Amino acid sequence: MSQWLALTLAMAASCGVVLAITVLKQRRIGEDDDPSETPDVIEYMTMMVGVVYAIVLGLAIAGVWEARSAAEDTVRTEAQALHEVSARAAAYPAPVRERIRADVDAYVSYVVKKEWKVMEDKGELPQHGSDLLAKVRADVTNYHPRSDFEGQSYQPLVDQVALADSARYARNGAAGSTLPSMVWFGLIAGGAITIGVIFTLQIRRSGRELLMAGLFSALIAFLLFLVWDFDSPFSRGITASFGPFIDLFPHV
Repeated sequence: MSQWLALTLAMAASCGVVLAITVLKQRRIGEDDDPSETPDVIEYMTMMVGVVYAIVLGLAIAGVWEARSAAEDTVRTEAQALHEVSARAAAYPAPVRERIRADVDAYVSYVVKKEWKVMEDKGELPQHGSDLLAKVRADVTNYHPRSDFEGQSYQPLVDQVALADSARYARNGAAGSTLPSMVWFGLIAGGAITIGVIFTLQIRRSGRELLMAGLFSALIAFLLFLVWDFDSPFSRGITASFGPFIDLFPHV
């Protein structure tokens, strides 16, 4: 099932539930019922519940969006650091230079062709990618510069490898869900409560009231779906891609 179909079904289901409850509740109300008897305090409490939930939902959306943006920056940082390693290795002798570049290409090729799929499916990075990056680190750190020119390139190369390793670690941390289960419980329970309190206002079966109730419930469902879609930066909907690796290493 595609995510857009899931979103459509979720919004339709939320609208259907709210409208069905409204219609069934209306049928059980006697003719002598007066909707103007709703206390003002209930209207105030309903408004406050909606405001509080809107703030919480807005913070959740901002949090997952920031996490997704950070994941994109992490991928760019990792790819750029590896590209710098390949470029700065030009200062080394040909055998050393070619070995470093070959190991960098092997790592990038593995990330793009195999590791990314595993990360999307399992929410974690396989050990083999870490081993390949460790091999790049060994190529850089085990070489002893033989001239001042090589010595000037040694520390920047070490720093770039460390930056790539740090970015890989950050990518591993962002591979799974970013919101704790307790937060999801609060979002779902808060959405149910927010939709539920609108029934305290004695909604009638007029077209305008039914339309607003349906649209409100559909909006809550859409925003929750948006949080869920952004919650996993590498595996759902609009994801952070391996585009920076392809841009900087087109030959792999």
